[in-house]
Amino acid sequence: MRNIRTDLAVEAKELYDEQNKEEMQGIKINEYFESGVKITDVNILDEIGERNMGKPIGKYITLEMPETFMHDKDVMDDVSKVFSKSLSEVVKLDKSMTALVVGLGNWNVTPDALGPKVVSRLMITRHLKELVPDKIDENIRPVCAISPGVLGLTGIETGEIIKSLADKIRPNLIICIDALASRKAERVNKTIQVGNTGISPGSGIGNRRMEISEKSLGIPVIAIGVPTVVHASTLANDAIDIALDELINKSTKGSEFYTMLKNLDREEKQNLINEVLYPQLGNMIVTPKEIDLVIDVVSKIVANGINIALQPALGLEDINKYIN
Repeated sequence: MRNIRTDLAVEAKELYDEQNKEEMQGIKINEYFESGVKITDVNILDEIGERNMGKPIGKYITLEMPETFMHDKDVMDDVSKVFSKSLSEVVKLDKSMTALVVGLGNWNVTPDALGPKVVSRLMITRHLKELVPDKIDENIRPVCAISPGVLGLTGIETGEIIKSLADKIRPNLIICIDALASRKAERVNKTIQVGNTGISPGSGIGNRRMEISEKSLGIPVIAIGVPTVVHASTLANDAIDIALDELINKSTKGSEFYTMLKNLDREEKQNLINEVLYPQLGNMIVTPKEIDLVIDVVSKIVANGINIALQPALGLEDINKYIN
Protein backbone atom coordinates (compact mmCIF):
# COMPACT_ATOMS: atom_id res chain seq x y z
CA MET A 1 0.00 0.00 0.00
CA ARG A 2 2.91 2.35 0.62
CA ASN A 3 3.81 2.41 -3.08
CA ILE A 4 0.39 3.52 -4.32
CA ARG A 5 -0.72 7.04 -3.50
CA THR A 6 -4.24 7.67 -2.28
CA ASP A 7 -5.79 9.99 0.29
CA LEU A 8 -9.15 8.20 0.30
CA ALA A 9 -9.98 5.79 3.12
CA VAL A 10 -12.25 3.76 0.85
CA GLU A 11 -9.35 3.19 -1.54
CA ALA A 12 -6.99 2.24 1.28
CA LYS A 13 -9.49 -0.49 2.20
CA GLU A 14 -9.72 -1.62 -1.43
CA LEU A 15 -5.93 -1.84 -1.65
CA TYR A 16 -5.78 -3.91 1.52
CA ASP A 17 -8.39 -6.31 0.16
CA GLU A 18 -6.43 -6.66 -3.10
CA GLN A 19 -3.21 -7.50 -1.29
CA ASN A 20 -4.49 -9.63 1.60
CA LYS A 21 -6.66 -12.72 1.76
CA GLU A 22 -8.05 -12.20 5.26
CA GLU A 23 -10.70 -9.63 6.22
CA MET A 24 -9.26 -6.45 7.70
CA GLN A 25 -9.69 -6.16 11.46
CA GLY A 26 -10.34 -2.95 13.38
CA ILE A 27 -12.68 -1.24 10.94
CA LYS A 28 -16.40 -1.04 10.28
CA ILE A 29 -17.84 -0.19 6.85
CA ASN A 30 -21.34 0.75 5.78
CA GLU A 31 -22.34 1.39 2.14
CA TYR A 32 -25.62 2.87 0.93
CA PHE A 33 -27.13 5.18 -1.69
CA GLU A 34 -29.01 8.45 -1.23
CA SER A 35 -30.35 10.62 -4.09
CA GLY A 36 -28.08 8.79 -6.53
CA VAL A 37 -24.97 9.37 -4.41
CA LYS A 38 -23.00 6.32 -3.25
CA ILE A 39 -21.93 6.79 0.36
CA THR A 40 -19.25 4.68 2.03
CA ASP A 41 -18.89 5.16 5.77
CA VAL A 42 -15.50 3.87 7.00
CA ASN A 43 -14.87 3.80 10.75
CA ILE A 44 -11.35 2.95 11.91
CA LEU A 45 -11.96 1.60 15.39
CA ASP A 46 -8.59 0.78 16.91
CA GLU A 47 -4.81 0.59 16.45
CA ILE A 48 -5.11 -2.56 14.34
CA GLY A 49 -7.36 -0.78 11.84
CA GLU A 50 -5.13 2.30 11.99
CA ARG A 51 -2.05 0.23 11.15
CA ASN A 52 -3.73 -1.68 8.33
CA MET A 53 -5.34 1.40 6.76
CA GLY A 54 -2.39 3.75 7.26
CA LYS A 55 -4.82 6.37 8.57
CA PRO A 56 -5.66 7.64 12.09
CA ILE A 57 -8.51 6.21 14.14
CA GLY A 58 -11.71 8.04 13.25
CA LYS A 59 -14.62 8.39 10.85
CA TYR A 60 -14.28 8.80 7.07
CA ILE A 61 -17.32 9.34 4.86
CA THR A 62 -16.88 9.11 1.08
CA LEU A 63 -19.49 10.35 -1.39
CA GLU A 64 -19.27 9.32 -5.05
CA MET A 65 -21.28 11.74 -7.17
CA PRO A 66 -23.57 10.74 -10.09
CA GLU A 67 -22.17 11.09 -13.62
CA THR A 68 -24.64 13.91 -14.38
CA PHE A 69 -23.64 16.19 -11.50
CA MET A 70 -21.61 18.50 -13.77
CA HIS A 71 -24.51 19.36 -16.07
CA ASP A 72 -27.67 19.29 -13.95
CA LYS A 73 -28.38 22.02 -11.38
CA ASP A 74 -30.94 19.88 -9.57
CA VAL A 75 -28.41 17.05 -9.22
CA MET A 76 -25.83 19.53 -7.91
CA ASP A 77 -28.29 20.70 -5.25
CA ASP A 78 -29.14 17.10 -4.34
CA VAL A 79 -25.45 16.26 -3.91
CA SER A 80 -24.96 19.38 -1.75
CA LYS A 81 -27.83 18.31 0.50
CA VAL A 82 -26.55 14.74 0.82
CA PHE A 83 -23.06 16.07 1.52
CA SER A 84 -24.39 18.46 4.18
CA LYS A 85 -26.17 15.55 5.87
CA SER A 86 -22.92 13.56 5.99
CA LEU A 87 -21.03 16.60 7.25
CA SER A 88 -23.64 17.16 9.96
CA GLU A 89 -22.86 13.69 11.30
CA VAL A 90 -19.37 14.87 12.31
CA VAL A 91 -20.11 18.56 13.06
CA LYS A 92 -21.17 18.92 16.69
CA LEU A 93 -22.05 22.58 17.35
CA ASP A 94 -24.90 24.55 18.83
CA LYS A 95 -26.04 27.87 17.34
CA SER A 96 -23.81 30.01 19.58
CA MET A 97 -20.56 28.21 18.69
CA THR A 98 -18.13 29.60 16.10
CA ALA A 99 -16.84 27.63 13.12
CA LEU A 100 -13.63 28.55 11.31
CA VAL A 101 -13.42 27.28 7.71
CA VAL A 102 -9.97 27.05 6.12
CA GLY A 103 -9.52 26.79 2.36
CA LEU A 104 -6.17 25.07 1.90
CA GLY A 105 -4.30 25.18 -1.39
CA ASN A 106 -2.78 27.46 -3.99
CA TRP A 107 -5.33 29.65 -5.82
CA ASN A 108 -2.80 30.09 -8.68
CA VAL A 109 -2.83 26.36 -9.51
CA THR A 110 -6.25 25.16 -10.70
CA PRO A 111 -6.20 21.56 -9.35
CA ASP A 112 -5.11 22.97 -5.98
CA ALA A 113 -7.57 25.88 -5.91
CA LEU A 114 -10.56 24.00 -4.47
CA GLY A 115 -10.14 25.26 -0.90
CA PRO A 116 -9.89 28.98 -1.76
CA LYS A 117 -12.79 28.65 -4.24
CA VAL A 118 -15.02 27.08 -1.58
CA VAL A 119 -14.19 29.81 0.93
CA SER A 120 -15.18 32.49 -1.60
CA ARG A 121 -18.69 30.99 -1.71
CA LEU A 122 -19.33 30.55 2.01
CA MET A 123 -21.92 32.35 4.11
CA ILE A 124 -19.70 34.37 6.46
CA THR A 125 -21.53 35.65 9.55
CA ARG A 126 -19.16 36.08 12.51
CA HIS A 127 -18.71 39.81 11.93
CA LEU A 128 -22.49 40.30 11.62
CA LYS A 129 -23.15 38.47 14.87
CA GLU A 130 -20.64 40.74 16.62
CA LEU A 131 -21.35 44.09 14.93
CA VAL A 132 -25.08 44.03 14.13
CA PRO A 133 -26.61 41.28 16.29
CA ASP A 134 -30.06 42.91 16.19
CA LYS A 135 -30.12 42.73 12.38
CA ILE A 136 -29.47 39.02 12.07
CA ASP A 137 -31.53 35.98 13.04
CA GLU A 138 -30.49 34.57 16.42
CA ASN A 139 -30.41 31.07 14.90
CA ILE A 140 -27.60 32.03 12.50
CA ARG A 141 -24.33 30.44 13.58
CA PRO A 142 -21.14 32.59 13.57
CA VAL A 143 -18.88 31.44 10.73
CA CYS A 144 -15.53 32.88 9.66
CA ALA A 145 -13.09 31.73 6.99
CA ILE A 146 -9.59 32.14 5.62
CA SER A 147 -7.53 31.02 2.61
CA PRO A 148 -3.99 31.16 4.00
CA GLY A 149 -2.17 30.20 0.81
CA VAL A 150 0.74 27.76 0.73
CA LEU A 151 4.26 27.78 2.13
CA GLY A 152 5.75 28.71 -1.25
CA LEU A 153 3.60 31.88 -1.40
CA THR A 154 3.77 32.98 2.22
CA GLY A 155 6.96 31.52 3.68
CA ILE A 156 4.86 30.47 6.66
CA GLU A 157 3.63 26.98 7.51
CA THR A 158 -0.12 26.83 6.95
CA GLY A 159 -0.49 25.05 10.28
CA GLU A 160 1.27 27.94 12.03
CA ILE A 161 -1.13 30.46 10.48
CA ILE A 162 -4.16 28.45 11.51
CA LYS A 163 -2.85 27.88 15.05
CA SER A 164 -2.17 31.60 15.52
CA LEU A 165 -5.63 32.48 14.22
CA ALA A 166 -7.31 29.82 16.34
CA ASP A 167 -5.52 31.04 19.46
CA LYS A 168 -6.82 34.56 18.75
CA ILE A 169 -10.47 33.95 17.82
CA ARG A 170 -10.96 30.64 19.68
CA PRO A 171 -13.38 28.83 17.33
CA ASN A 172 -15.22 25.75 18.58
CA LEU A 173 -14.59 23.86 15.33
CA ILE A 174 -12.24 24.07 12.35
CA ILE A 175 -13.24 22.78 8.91
CA CYS A 176 -10.40 22.38 6.39
CA ILE A 177 -10.93 21.90 2.65
CA ASP A 178 -8.12 20.58 0.47
CA ALA A 179 -7.42 18.87 -2.85
CA LEU A 180 -6.50 15.19 -2.58
CA ALA A 181 -5.02 12.43 -4.74
CA SER A 182 -6.87 9.30 -5.82
CA ARG A 183 -5.53 5.99 -7.07
CA LYS A 184 -8.39 5.57 -9.54
CA ALA A 185 -8.97 7.98 -12.40
CA GLU A 186 -12.74 7.44 -12.24
CA ARG A 187 -12.84 8.94 -8.73
CA VAL A 188 -10.93 12.11 -9.66
CA ASN A 189 -13.18 15.19 -9.36
CA LYS A 190 -16.20 12.97 -8.62
CA THR A 191 -15.63 12.10 -4.96
CA ILE A 192 -15.90 14.00 -1.68
CA GLN A 193 -14.36 12.69 1.55
CA VAL A 194 -15.26 13.95 5.02
CA GLY A 195 -13.18 12.92 8.03
CA ASN A 196 -12.87 13.90 11.68
CA THR A 197 -9.13 13.23 12.07
CA GLY A 198 -7.66 16.43 10.64
CA ILE A 199 -5.42 16.85 7.60
CA SER A 200 -1.82 17.28 6.44
CA PRO A 201 -1.70 20.02 3.75
CA GLY A 202 0.03 18.94 0.54
CA SER A 203 -0.31 15.22 1.30
CA GLY A 204 -2.04 14.60 -2.03
CA ILE A 205 1.14 15.44 -3.94
CA GLY A 206 3.50 13.86 -1.42
CA ASN A 207 4.44 17.20 0.14
CA ARG A 208 3.28 16.86 3.74
CA ARG A 209 3.35 19.95 5.95
CA MET A 210 2.50 20.54 9.62
CA GLU A 211 -0.52 18.48 10.66
CA ILE A 212 -3.78 20.34 11.27
CA SER A 213 -5.71 18.28 13.81
CA GLU A 214 -7.28 18.35 17.26
CA LYS A 215 -4.00 16.97 18.59
CA SER A 216 -1.97 19.92 17.25
CA LEU A 217 -4.57 22.68 17.76
CA GLY A 218 -6.66 21.56 20.74
CA ILE A 219 -9.84 22.12 18.68
CA PRO A 220 -11.89 19.52 16.75
CA VAL A 221 -10.87 19.54 13.06
CA ILE A 222 -13.05 18.26 10.22
CA ALA A 223 -11.28 17.57 6.92
CA ILE A 224 -13.08 17.80 3.58
CA GLY A 225 -11.25 16.69 0.47
CA VAL A 226 -11.87 16.16 -3.22
CA PRO A 227 -9.35 14.16 -5.28
CA THR A 228 -8.33 16.36 -8.21
CA VAL A 229 -5.20 14.50 -9.32
CA VAL A 230 -3.88 10.99 -9.83
CA HIS A 231 -0.19 10.07 -9.87
CA ALA A 232 1.34 9.04 -13.20
CA SER A 233 2.90 5.97 -11.58
CA THR A 234 -0.57 4.88 -10.42
CA LEU A 235 -1.97 5.18 -13.95
CA ALA A 236 1.01 3.24 -15.32
CA ASN A 237 0.54 0.55 -12.67
CA ASP A 238 -3.18 0.17 -13.50
CA ALA A 239 -2.47 0.08 -17.25
CA ILE A 240 0.13 -2.67 -16.80
CA ASP A 241 -2.22 -4.63 -14.52
CA ILE A 242 -4.92 -4.51 -17.19
CA ALA A 243 -2.43 -5.64 -19.85
CA LEU A 244 -1.15 -8.48 -17.63
CA ASP A 245 -4.66 -9.68 -16.82
CA GLU A 246 -5.50 -9.68 -20.52
CA LEU A 247 -2.33 -11.66 -21.34
CA ILE A 248 -3.12 -14.17 -18.56
CA ASN A 249 -6.65 -14.66 -19.90
CA LYS A 250 -5.33 -15.28 -23.42
CA SER A 251 -2.46 -17.58 -22.38
CA THR A 252 -2.72 -21.34 -22.27
CA LYS A 253 -3.36 -22.43 -18.71
CA GLY A 254 -0.34 -24.30 -17.34
CA SER A 255 2.06 -22.99 -19.98
CA GLU A 256 5.44 -21.55 -19.00
CA PHE A 257 4.35 -18.05 -20.06
CA TYR A 258 1.08 -18.35 -18.09
CA THR A 259 2.95 -19.49 -14.97
CA MET A 260 5.45 -16.64 -15.28
CA LEU A 261 2.67 -14.05 -15.50
CA LYS A 262 0.72 -15.56 -12.59
CA ASN A 263 3.81 -15.60 -10.36
CA LEU A 264 4.79 -12.00 -11.13
CA ASP A 265 5.33 -10.10 -7.88
CA ARG A 266 3.04 -7.05 -8.06
CA GLU A 267 5.07 -5.12 -5.47
CA GLU A 268 8.27 -5.65 -7.47
CA LYS A 269 6.38 -4.45 -10.56
CA GLN A 270 5.32 -1.26 -8.75
CA ASN A 271 8.89 -0.63 -7.57
CA LEU A 272 10.14 -1.11 -11.14
CA ILE A 273 7.55 1.38 -12.45
CA ASN A 274 8.68 3.93 -9.87
CA GLU A 275 12.35 3.38 -10.74
CA VAL A 276 11.69 3.81 -14.47
CA LEU A 277 9.21 6.70 -14.27
CA TYR A 278 10.88 8.89 -11.66
CA PRO A 279 14.11 9.68 -13.61
CA GLN A 280 12.06 10.37 -16.75
CA LEU A 281 8.97 12.15 -15.42
CA GLY A 282 9.68 12.92 -11.78
CA ASN A 283 6.79 12.69 -9.33
CA MET A 284 4.29 13.66 -12.06
CA ILE A 285 0.60 14.05 -11.27
CA VAL A 286 -2.23 14.15 -13.81
CA THR A 287 -5.53 16.02 -13.84
CA PRO A 288 -8.36 16.06 -16.44
CA LYS A 289 -8.30 18.74 -19.15
CA GLU A 290 -11.66 20.20 -18.01
CA ILE A 291 -10.30 20.89 -14.51
CA ASP A 292 -11.26 24.62 -14.60
CA LEU A 293 -14.95 23.85 -15.04
CA VAL A 294 -14.84 20.95 -12.58
CA ILE A 295 -13.29 23.01 -9.78
CA ASP A 296 -15.91 25.71 -10.32
CA VAL A 297 -18.80 23.21 -10.08
CA VAL A 298 -17.40 21.08 -7.25
CA SER A 299 -16.53 24.15 -5.17
CA LYS A 300 -20.18 25.26 -5.39
CA ILE A 301 -21.37 21.82 -4.26
CA VAL A 302 -18.95 21.70 -1.33
CA ALA A 303 -19.63 25.32 -0.30
CA ASN A 304 -23.40 24.80 -0.38
CA GLY A 305 -23.04 21.61 1.66
CA ILE A 306 -20.98 23.42 4.29
CA ASN A 307 -23.42 26.35 4.33
CA ILE A 308 -26.40 24.05 4.88
CA ALA A 309 -24.62 22.06 7.61
CA LEU A 310 -23.46 25.16 9.49
CA GLN A 311 -26.73 27.08 9.07
CA PRO A 312 -29.47 24.44 9.64
CA ALA A 313 -32.00 27.22 10.33
CA LEU A 314 -31.79 28.27 6.66
CA GLY A 315 -32.75 26.47 3.47
CA LEU A 316 -30.58 26.36 0.36
CA GLU A 317 -32.70 29.03 -1.36
CA ASP A 318 -32.16 31.45 1.54
CA ILE A 319 -28.44 30.71 1.58
CA ASN A 320 -28.18 31.29 -2.17
CA LYS A 321 -29.89 34.69 -1.77
CA TYR A 322 -27.26 35.65 0.80
CA ILE A 323 -24.34 34.44 -1.31
CA ASN A 324 -25.58 35.89 -4.61
